[in-house]
Amino acid sequence: MSADFAVCYPLKRGRAHEACGPGATYFAATCCNFSDKPAFWISPSWQQGGLNPEGLAAYCDPTRLLLARAASQIDILAVAEEALRSGAVGLVVAEIYEPLSLTHGRRLQLAAEAGRTTGLILTPDGMGSNAAETRWCCMPLSGDRDSTLHRWDLIKNKSGTLENWVTRWDATARRVIVVSKAGERPRAAPATG
Repeated sequence: MSADFAVCYPLKRGRAHEACGPGATYFAATCCNFSDKPAFWISPSWQQGGLNPEGLAAYCDPTRLLLARAASQIDILAVAEEALRSGAVGLVVAEIYEPLSLTHGRRLQLAAEAGRTTGLILTPDGMGSNAAETRWCCMPLSGDRDSTLHRWDLIKNKSGTLENWVTRWDATARRVIVVSKAGERPRAAPATG
């Protein structure tokens, strides 16, 4: 039995999820449009470059994206926990760079539940927490004219089975489309609020 994409994505509200792999930032960008509240993105202050909200305009309204930079992973996690607990935003994205302990993962989970907010922790491969509701490994696919073609592997799922999908972004509808398998029609992820 395989997992149903529409049950797994959009990410369950009131829970903390994780994404890893070279397509994790893209995955997070696609999640920014599923709430009537703004999204809040926290990254390390020492990181070169930084996220440009205008660069995510195809995925979400850049004026509804709040950015924060924190000096250490402890600071990133503290800011994420407070934002999740507040319920003031619909999605909290936190970019971490060291392993996430079970204690920190559980604290994020409790904060997400309290605020009825979706948390998404972008982790280096193999550095997630067992407390995560789901963990996604995200990889861009090359060799196609569509630069939004990605493979998303659901590698941890507390609520069901594991699965993988090839997806693409429909910029007009601002939706993720599951690319059809032979003989199937493409399916859009449902819009949720």
